[in-house]
Amino acid sequence: MKRILFFSLGLSMLLSACTSNTQNNADAPDALAMHIDTALPPGADFFMYANGRWFKENPIPASEQSNGLWQMIRDTINSQVMDICESSANMKDAPKGSIKQKIGDFYASGMDSVSLNTKKLSDLKVDLDRIAALKDSKDMMKMASYFHPYTSAPMFNFYVGQDDKNSSKYAVFVAQGGLSLPDRTYYVDMDARAVNVRAKFVEHVAAMFVLMGDASEKAKSSAEAMMKLETAMAKAARKREDTRDPIHNYNKMTIAQLQKLTPTLDWTLFVDAVGLKNVDSVIVGQPEYLVSLNGLCKQYPMDVWKDYFRYKLIQASARYLDDQTYTENFNFYSGVLRGVKEQRPRWKRTVDQTNNALGELIGQVYVDEYLPKGTKEKLLEIGESIRSVYAERINQLDWMSEGTKQKAQEKLKAIVMKVGYPDKWKDMSGVSIDRSSYIHNVMNTSKWEFDYMINKYGKPVDRTEWDMQPQTYNAYYNPSNNEIVVPGCNIIVPGYERHLADDALLYSIIGGSTFGHEITHGFDDQGSKYDELGNLNNWWTPEDSTKFYTKTKMIVKQFSEYVAVDSLHINGELTQGENIADLGGIMMGYEAFKKTAQYKDKKDIAGLNPDKRFFLGYALAWMINDRPEAIADQVKSNEHSPAKFRVLGPLSDMPEFYAAFGIKEGDAMYRADSVRVKIW
Repeated sequence: MKRILFFSLGLSMLLSACTSNTQNNADAPDALAMHIDTALPPGADFFMYANGRWFKENPIPASEQSNGLWQMIRDTINSQVMDICESSANMKDAPKGSIKQKIGDFYASGMDSVSLNTKKLSDLKVDLDRIAALKDSKDMMKMASYFHPYTSAPMFNFYVGQDDKNSSKYAVFVAQGGLSLPDRTYYVDMDARAVNVRAKFVEHVAAMFVLMGDASEKAKSSAEAMMKLETAMAKAARKREDTRDPIHNYNKMTIAQLQKLTPTLDWTLFVDAVGLKNVDSVIVGQPEYLVSLNGLCKQYPMDVWKDYFRYKLIQASARYLDDQTYTENFNFYSGVLRGVKEQRPRWKRTVDQTNNALGELIGQVYVDEYLPKGTKEKLLEIGESIRSVYAERINQLDWMSEGTKQKAQEKLKAIVMKVGYPDKWKDMSGVSIDRSSYIHNVMNTSKWEFDYMINKYGKPVDRTEWDMQPQTYNAYYNPSNNEIVVPGCNIIVPGYERHLADDALLYSIIGGSTFGHEITHGFDDQGSKYDELGNLNNWWTPEDSTKFYTKTKMIVKQFSEYVAVDSLHINGELTQGENIADLGGIMMGYEAFKKTAQYKDKKDIAGLNPDKRFFLGYALAWMINDRPEAIADQVKSNEHSPAKFRVLGPLSDMPEFYAAFGIKEGDAMYRADSVRVKIW
């Protein structure tokens, strides 16, 4: 899944985008030309050359961790969703159980700050009492089963999903998890940032315990003990980059075998308590982690585990409680980790959460009231053009044998493109929402989502299902279904609200950064291990596989050399899948663009020829300015490279980019031909 490029929303533009050919309004200023920082040569830092002027004119707001197109579109979408929320909340006669009643009541409960500040933690009392009553490891597993629908996966990760080796069936998965910091690196790294985060985290946990009624000294000692527990959990976990290999992380065993491996953890009790029946096997991601967790359950006193569960509860709930609890949570997770200076307004936070929790319901209203007709058709048109180019590129590869090419073509042809919005919506009629408790509304929707997942087990796989809503500016590739999913709003291009963007932008942003990127995920270091049916199955000859991984090692080396912030390098191993997808995507987008009339006519727009507009459009897609703290957090815990390097990396591998902007040896953007990466 790519970290989304965000577009400024203009419905009049979208209507024309769905029905018109490329055109240009000579009276409107051109966004590409307006954003260029002419004081900087393109060969020095193309990301800043393309976007620098906009960054200078639009500093990061104090309430945000970054600024750029994603922030612009989030504000626009939030405004539209807020209209849906407020109009629903103001309805006096919305039928009980209706879409508008649920949206309105959820939003109203989150906006009722007086009630939230009066209640403080009282809505959590029942759950805190449950934790206080824990006596042994069986109680812990039962508590884990109770909290998994509501909190951030205590002790381990657990879910029901498609079996990687048999995509027609659902399987039960258990994997490492349960940490409160974003990644194991925060617990084990010795750089100044990690050391500082650990110290601040202990202070934060102690402050949370004080809010739950502990005396300050007890809170401090409890926080320190909990930190030792989580550090032990982190040390037992695999590095994030090592969890990317689907074969190495596929360890199928029976419940009895898992129970023998970890005798202290009662798995039969756990699966029964979450509602699973007749579980014959479990796919374990990292068995060594569960073995270590089994030992930690005996090694650490029950009081430490109680504190761990207490913290996991309040950590997951803080955003939906009183201002004091929210502020403490914000100060650490947004302030310390990401450098954000101020809290976002309550309405923005509540709109976000309403959309997250009831996105399936809001999506239905959004499609009806905001998304114009014709969206699906336009997206499919662009997507199919990228697929066609991909087929041509595979046939032209000089490093792949004919047999493997045939398998690759079969997989490419079988890719399902889901665009716009789903043909059927999930049934949320069973979710209970009222205005009495914000946190209970959040828990009810979380429990519905969890039960929806659990109820898949033992049933046929529904390959029509979507995991995103049409108002979500993102896209993803699902290897088990061999599908890409592109929600409707991805069609909109920034800065072109009054006229249709030219093909250079459509094919760099939508063609390259969206469709090309997601299709390439089917052929990156992970996706290439799945066949056309979505099964984990090696369809490569040994010789072709060796050649492929020789090329992927080149992109790992390239990105590992980039310094993201201070002395912190990008993790090339962790980010290689996204980097491969970025490179493949922009190359496919360019090849598709070459077939358009705009490219063939070589007509300038705003003084920029088609090639320059294409590459500037790609930089526009990633026009995101992050705080240093946010960049550091991303490098330590995320599979995506920071936005700047998602531009610099792929473009520095493309000779067409060099020709368009006169990049030459000695320029910072220049890479010798021998080290330029070319995979697909």
